[in-house]
Amino acid sequence: MPAPASPGVCAVIGAGDATGAAIARRFAREGHEVCVARRSAEALAPLVESIVSAGGLARAFALDARREQQVIAFFDRIEAEVGPVEVAVFNVGGNVRFPILETTTQKYFKVWEMCAQAGFLVGREAARAMLPRGRGSILFTGATASVRGAAGFAAFAGGKAALRALAQSMARELGPQGLHVAHVVVDGMIDTAFARENFAERVAAAGPDGILNPEHVAEAYWWLHRQPRDAWTFELDLRPFVERW
Repeated sequence: MPAPASPGVCAVIGAGDATGAAIARRFAREGHEVCVARRSAEALAPLVESIVSAGGLARAFALDARREQQVIAFFDRIEAEVGPVEVAVFNVGGNVRFPILETTTQKYFKVWEMCAQAGFLVGREAARAMLPRGRGSILFTGATASVRGAAGFAAFAGGKAALRALAQSMARELGPQGLHVAHVVVDGMIDTAFARENFAERVAAAGPDGILNPEHVAEAYWWLHRQPRDAWTFELDLRPFVERW
């Protein structure tokens, strides 16, 4: 099918204050109406205001992406009230550290819900909306833990590895039907207020180019969405030049 006259909606699920917000702003600058979601819609007010004040379009939604009916209603509402979803970005985190003997079943399952189950629900409902049109991008945010589990991160590694496998399966199934599914391995510390407050020495030692800039990460998502069909990327890894890998 031909591309739409307008760029349509970019839905960012897990629109936190760093990467998710930067992705939303990047797509808004290109004319997409951005629908941003996190568990607290009120927490999204500054992001929405910044996009609107810059001339973009943005709406905030309260969403617990682990809950099936909420995810279904989220995409149904956007398609009915806002416009066709052309890009869906799953950016929910879950990066928590528990020594293995302190990792209870409850903790493990909650992290898995955030990383894997929520990714499945968002990916499935995005695909349901996009497939009749035969186009769209579904982009998943991965992490170092997607490809290797560090000590103390058994729950996070399990969830992120599952998300990566989900993305691979979806790419193989949906790619031939016109949907671009991609997985981004963000391998390194991201420049956030949390990082600067809690890892000040590491941030200072890394220097200005040794920590991932959210705006630069967002640029990669925009590039993935704009790739021509004859040269799609499934997996893209991003890391500072000083990062060991």
